[in-house]
Amino acid sequence: MKRLLLLLLTIVYCSGQAQENPLICIETKSAALVLKVGKNKKLYQTYFGSKLNNNQEYEFISKENTKKFAINDGNPLIDLRHSAYPTFGTNNLFEPAIRMTHNDGNPSLELEYQNHTTQKIDSNTTETIIKLKDPQYPVYVSLHYKTFAKENVIESWTEIQHQEKKALTLYNYASSALHLDADRYWLTQFYSDVVEEMRMEESQLTRGSKVIDSKLGVRTNMFAAPSFFLSLNSKSAENEGEVIAGTIAWSGNFKYTFDIDNNNELRIISGINEFASEYNLKPEEVFKTPVFIYTFSNNGKGQASRNLHAWARKYGLKDGEKPRLTLLNNWETTFFDFDQAKLANMFVDAKTLGVDMFLLDDGWFGNKYPRSGSVSGLGDWEATKAKLPDGIGFLMEKAKETNVKFGIWIEPEMINEKTELYEKHPDWVLSLPNREKSIYRTQLVLDLCNPKVQDFVFKVVDDIMQTKSGVAFFKWDCNRMMTSAYSNYLKNQQSHLFIEYTKGLYKVLDRIKNKYPNLPMMLCAGGGGRVDYGLLNYFTEFWASDNTDPFDRILIQWGYSNFYPALATCNHVTSMGNQSIKFRTDVAMMGKLGFDIHVGGLREDELKFCQQAVANYKRLAPVIWQGDLYRLVSPYEDSRAVLMYVNEDKTHSVLFSYTLHPLTDPNYSLVKLEGLDASKKYQVKEINLMSNNKNTFEESGTIFSGDFLMKIGLKVSSSKPEYSVILEITDIELKN
Repeated sequence: MKRLLLLLLTIVYCSGQAQENPLICIETKSAALVLKVGKNKKLYQTYFGSKLNNNQEYEFISKENTKKFAINDGNPLIDLRHSAYPTFGTNNLFEPAIRMTHNDGNPSLELEYQNHTTQKIDSNTTETIIKLKDPQYPVYVSLHYKTFAKENVIESWTEIQHQEKKALTLYNYASSALHLDADRYWLTQFYSDVVEEMRMEESQLTRGSKVIDSKLGVRTNMFAAPSFFLSLNSKSAENEGEVIAGTIAWSGNFKYTFDIDNNNELRIISGINEFASEYNLKPEEVFKTPVFIYTFSNNGKGQASRNLHAWARKYGLKDGEKPRLTLLNNWETTFFDFDQAKLANMFVDAKTLGVDMFLLDDGWFGNKYPRSGSVSGLGDWEATKAKLPDGIGFLMEKAKETNVKFGIWIEPEMINEKTELYEKHPDWVLSLPNREKSIYRTQLVLDLCNPKVQDFVFKVVDDIMQTKSGVAFFKWDCNRMMTSAYSNYLKNQQSHLFIEYTKGLYKVLDRIKNKYPNLPMMLCAGGGGRVDYGLLNYFTEFWASDNTDPFDRILIQWGYSNFYPALATCNHVTSMGNQSIKFRTDVAMMGKLGFDIHVGGLREDELKFCQQAVANYKRLAPVIWQGDLYRLVSPYEDSRAVLMYVNEDKTHSVLFSYTLHPLTDPNYSLVKLEGLDASKKYQVKEINLMSNNKNTFEESGTIFSGDFLMKIGLKVSSSKPEYSVILEITDIELKN
């Protein structure tokens, strides 16, 4: 019955499949991607932008006399300029989405439309599959488009297979090809480095190709993020203009090519980086590309971000609609120097702060080679008897007695040479034969292409989960990239390494997720070196950066806010920087709050403030985690940063304001709020005050209309250094 219902729900968009040259409309609530089959059976993209009220009018876009698009059915400059999935080897003069060599040596591919189906998965989600085939070779390509109507998000991916006698070689295998026609194009990219993640940079694209990619294998975001904004006709703005936001659900090497042709038309090719990754595709094997996720906004970057956040909470992030755990981490207090007694005292510290959990970081494992520093123990995942004679189970019991949850750090993809694991299985590491080993951060990378290594990594988590009392949380780290990479398991298929490693990691994480579906995990990679929606399908949150100086963190967290919701971004209060405990805590509260401080070293008023802040945070968490984000003043454009979250029914909001590097008498202007209901009355109250300080926001407690707050605004910034203010904005009817 269910299968019959799905069959009945299968529909064909726009003009219908029965037509000789169908028009295929892929629509969300307010955006549309339109494809057209030409008389030559080739598939073209005719439009991507705001949705039309009458979808029959998309047909006018593909007429030959329009500026936007023409199908000539003969001239390759016209025929292939808008190809929905550009091939290589025949007439294509532009960047291909797919390139291959057949097993007879022919390096060409042509793709003709066969058919398409559109299936309504549920009231919000629809999947369209378009099947293409080479007319001369048994090569089949399926283009998949999944739409999320309410969130205005599209997922695109491609499946490639063949029925030739022997394997063929794939050289290019993109997830998506988008075509855009505007007067100008502005690209916002996000560069990174260690302790300098997600820095934003915008530039105008010019004729030719621009590439953003990674070749690092693992920790692939260390230098470049797999996300971008593309603004049409003018520089991007927060609340106006046509903007496309894109990101890819892939944790290995990625690549975006932005190619502007001689006609000033732009193609965006997105997917796995094919660098050193020729893929030998066997007959009947299906090569499935990762998902490219994108949204269109005609209201600037802010709306594009809110679209992605809404999609992520519901579809892209593990447990995106569930609560998160506040925590105390021991790393910056103890580093490797701890024992059972010291940790037990920190459980009490966690309880005193009011957080939910204690997280034990690096240094708890290894016996023959104890983990007393970074050079040994990594890979020997049993509790070190020198520090923890009663084992992890004892710590879990102590945490339980203190009424805090217990979490633990692991780095299961990596290994030190000075370990029992390496002595037993030196063939399990990625390392070139006849070359000196490439050591980075005293580590080597385990070969996750190998199913035995996959079993080992799964067992690391499984064994800990079987420990008495269980564990509530994992922090999964990954502190190096691939260098001198060679898989003993793959033998003569080394060009598959970058892809098979990532697939092997996903296989391990699938097993963990299936066996422990309610287990929250933090994604970490020497900071934010591996943040993407491929891994966030398995992780509830990510560590944004090892740089926790709040001045730097504002920029880092601002960068992540463009693509990831607040409940996914872990922000900790630490001793880094010389700012006040209030400023550090206020900055950490704009995402998922945690602490990594010596609680015993806090003054009485500082401890009292932290306790109050944790209580405030827990009360406001539903708004911060599930609310719509509005970035009001950018730290890239001003000497301050202001943002706010608003809940779905617009009854509750929280505003964060930070002064970064105040100018001499800057005379900051009023900040107009966004996202509220103009007809409602709101009380605005300052929270998170030190016990000996009065309100710094002079109008605290005043009632304003939403209309006033959005049209006139509030003075929320000061010229004082290290100044921060948090305002709770509440519908007065809700308070009553």
